[in-house]
This record gives sequence, structure tokens and C-alpha cells, in this order.
Amino acid sequence: MSSVKIYQEVNPDKENVSFAISRMEDIYTKRKGKVDEPHRHNYYTVLIINKAKGLHKIDFNTYKLSNQQIFFVAPGQVHQVIETEKSIGFVMTFSNQFLVENSIPLSFIESLNLFQNYGQSPPLMPNQVQFNAIEDFAKNILKYFNSDADMKRLSIGAYLKLLLIECNNICAINPIESDIDTSGDNLIRAFKNAVENNYKKEHSTTFYAHGLYITPDHLNRTIKDKIGKTAKEYIQARIITEAKRLLYFTDKSNKEIAYELGFNEPANFSAFFKKHTQLPPSNFKKSEIKT
Repeated sequence: MSSVKIYQEVNPDKENVSFAISRMEDIYTKRKGKVDEPHRHNYYTVLIINKAKGLHKIDFNTYKLSNQQIFFVAPGQVHQVIETEKSIGFVMTFSNQFLVENSIPLSFIESLNLFQNYGQSPPLMPNQVQFNAIEDFAKNILKYFNSDADMKRLSIGAYLKLLLIECNNICAINPIESDIDTSGDNLIRAFKNAVENNYKKEHSTTFYAHGLYITPDHLNRTIKDKIGKTAKEYIQARIITEAKRLLYFTDKSNKEIAYELGFNEPANFSAFFKKHTQLPPSNFKKSEIKT
């Protein structure tokens, strides 16, 4: 089986476009209701759903589509929207380039508790008043996106930032800090980057703590306070997510995957995978195909 499809461009029809927004109903009509294959983007995706029925799969976690939901898909996550009828809502995509062009620091995106790279990515469920405010931001973004207004990209960037702040304020965990102490956020960013660069060979919290010149306890407390899981749980979630991707989208053997992910013995990988998924690696792909 070939690797999972990767969309490199925000808008494949227009090069160098770093932001796009479409109505979900228009996408459904254009695709004639056909379900897209599981795929990943090299950019951020936000789904603002007014009405929908079906499923949204993100990194092999399945969420039911319903009304007044907002999904956030980070770069690199594998996802698939399976609609059983035409959805009503918006799909926004934007790249790091768009953030830079509009003076939105990447640290701002990373400080939000919205784009969870690995593990669970459940939808945000705002109340009616909250959803109306978010939907109004999306409508204004769409209006500017389809206009020839002066400084339209700056206007889109301003509304996007307001939309993300509104969404983040709904989250129970990690609201944007109002003080100037960003040391915790800086630590989170450094830790996540270190995990991304080393998770295939380093699995221990101690390794990452030493690299950040702090104790493992300090690292665990900070990560837990900020993202709701310990450093160890974050590392393990990253490994499990990659294992699932390799098992499903490649023809690599369990042994090859075990060694690629830094396990000394295939049996250790199998035990680790079963502990976290309740399935042996050999059965994972079969179970996903059936669902």
C-alpha cells in the first residue's frame, strides 16, 4: 500500500496561496458527495460546522459529526471527513507563511490549546452564543477572501486571530495567559520540538528533561498543567500515533516498525502497542478497515 496522501499546498489550483476558506456545502457538491481518502496536510485546518452528520477520523480516533462543532487539525495529522449528507459550515486552511505575513507569531498558535498534534483531537462544542460569534468571524473572513478590498489579507489575519482567541477562551484547559510570563509556553514549545526530533530513538522523560536543563518532575508538572497530560504520556502518544500510521499506510513488517521507532526488540513494541490500544499490531489494520 502506498503512503498516505499529503497535501502540500493550501490551494492546489493557485501556487503561493497561504490561506483559503470554503463552504462545506460547496465542497460536498463539488465532490458529488464522494468521501476523500485519509490524508494529511502540511498546514492548519479549521472546520466550523453548523450542521453535519457522519464521522470525522483524526489519527485513527473517530468523532461523530453533529451541529455546532469546531475541529482543529494540525499539520501532519491524518484525517478523513465522512459525511452521510451535505454539511453546512466552513473549512479554513492556512500555513505558517500566512501567520508570518500577518504578524501572528507561531508561538501564538502553539500557546493555544486547540491544535493537538497527537493523541485525542475532539471537537470544540461551543454554546449557541459562542458559536454565533465564531461563525460571524468565519463569514467575515469569507467575505474578505472573495473581495478585492484593500489590505484584505491583513483583515483576514485579524479576523482569524480573533476567531482563534474566541475558540481558545472556550477551552477548559490552558486559556491564553494574560501576564507576561511565557516561560511555561516556551518550555512546551521546546519540549514538543525535542520530541518531534527524537521520539524514534529516545522514549524517556529523563532524556528530554536533561536536554531542557530541568528535572523530570518539573517537566511533567509543567506539561500536565499546560496540555492536560504528562510528558511521558505525550511521548507515548507520539509513538503510538506514528506506529498506527506506519501499520496502516505502509507495508512494513512489525519488526521493521519496531526498530524504526526505537524498540530493541519487536516483542517490546508489540507489548507497548497492545497496552495503549488493546490490540496487537498485527490486528490493528484489520480492525481499522472494518470500521
